[in-house]
Parts: sequence; structure tokens; C-alpha cells
Amino acid sequence: MDPDHARELLARERARVEHSLAELESELVGQEENPPGQHPADSGSDLFEREKDAGMAEGLRAELDAIGHAEQRLAGGTYGRSVESGEPIPDDRLEAVPWAERTIAEQERFEHGGG
Repeated sequence: MDPDHARELLARERARVEHSLAELESELVGQEENPPGQHPADSGSDLFEREKDAGMAEGLRAELDAIGHAEQRLAGGTYGRSVESGEPIPDDRLEAVPWAERTIAEQERFEHGGG
């Protein structure tokens, strides 16, 4: 993949994730733990929403880290190659997941504990 195009993809994804994370974090700050007069049954729903939002924020932070690693690989000249085997990662995969570190087969093995 052309390095300029890769940079553009990574920058676009970084902006998208940072925007989503900022919105989610502002929602988390605005959520009150147990508002006065709240019915106990509503507390469970609110807790669920806070935990769901916190989990989503954690996932977005992990995505930002992965984008940062991809930017480092781009700067180091190894972007587009698997961190596992050194094999080229197909451009279609990088278009879909610009921060991809492995080929699809390697990623599947990695996620299922085989790599």
C-alpha cells in the first residue's frame, strides 16, 4: 500500500476514534452514580449503562493504541507486513482495518490461542 494512502487512512481512523472516545468520556463524566430520589430498580439500569460505556471506552483506547503502533510501523518502513511472519498484509485488509498487524489467517490463529 502506498505510504501516503496508509497515512491518510490511519489519520482518518485516529480522528474517528478520538472523536468517539471524547463523546463517550463526556457522557461518562455526566452520568451521576445514584441521583437523589432514584428508584432502586433504575440504579441497576444506570450501572449497566455506565459499565457498558466504560467497556466501549476501553475498546476505543485499545484501538487508538493499535493505530499508534501502525503509525510507528509506517514510520519504520514495516507497515503492511505481518508482525508475526513478515508476509505482506493484503491491501483490501488494510483498507478495512488500517492498523492490522497480521494477515487474516494469522489473526484468526492468534485470536484462538494458536499464535
